[in-house]
Amino acid sequence: MSRHRSYRPGGLRPAARIATYGSLILFSLIYILPFVIELGSSFKTDADATANPLNPIPGHWTLAAFHELAQQDFPLWFFNSAFVSVSVTLGRILFDSLAGYALARLRFRGRGALFSAIIAVMAVPSVVLMIPKFLVLNELNLYNTYAGMIMPLLADAAGVFIMKQFFESIPPSVEEAARIDGAGIFRTFWSVVLPMARPALITLTVLSFQGSWNELSNFIVSRQSPSLNTLTSGVASLVSGQLGQGNQYPLKLAAALLMTIPVAIVFFVFQRQLVRGTQGAVKE
Repeated sequence: MSRHRSYRPGGLRPAARIATYGSLILFSLIYILPFVIELGSSFKTDADATANPLNPIPGHWTLAAFHELAQQDFPLWFFNSAFVSVSVTLGRILFDSLAGYALARLRFRGRGALFSAIIAVMAVPSVVLMIPKFLVLNELNLYNTYAGMIMPLLADAAGVFIMKQFFESIPPSVEEAARIDGAGIFRTFWSVVLPMARPALITLTVLSFQGSWNELSNFIVSRQSPSLNTLTSGVASLVSGQLGQGNQYPLKLAAALLMTIPVAIVFFVFQRQLVRGTQGAVKE
């Protein structure tokens, strides 16, 4: 009499399950290892970091790298990054949501072609636009100003796409009821539709803040003054060795660690809403 083994639907044999989880753990450790090295090396001495670059445990714990950063222009870089990132995030929330709503609800000639052009812009590498950006900013006398650093980032194609897709998932009957009550198109958008798009707005907020916080190419072509350095351009100057001699691994990695913390906090605070918003953005 033959035996029939029963498995749960979609279940795995114990050996296959162990191999699967083992692979996941291995790749997770490989992915996390650079961050652990960054964290540990931030508290090392220069000699220790140079002699044992891959050992995440400091031989002698020290805060010398953080003290040296405080004596440099790091607080100014942090302020510039925060100011630019908050300004860009607010601008993208406004302009991307307005553009997304117009493409989702308004019917006008060339609407499909315009949306196709926006999608095409998403495929253009940012490095291709560096020289045109510099020429435009220079001609408008915006080069080396906060406005020149912020304005090119105030709207992005990905944000418009996310908002359009989410607005299309909202039933038009909600807006029709608002119009029957006498609300105009902007009042309907601002008071009725936009509050319903909270998951998409949180997604856009997180992605916009993260993108502008980590932006580098735009700041390379939009400014030259050291007083306008952001964290990305400032840390880049550390890596290139402009602020000192030697490897300076603890100094560089301490700056990178402090630069990572705000984005990580924002991401973990809004993680659930971010997943929910991206799911709504791909609904048909």
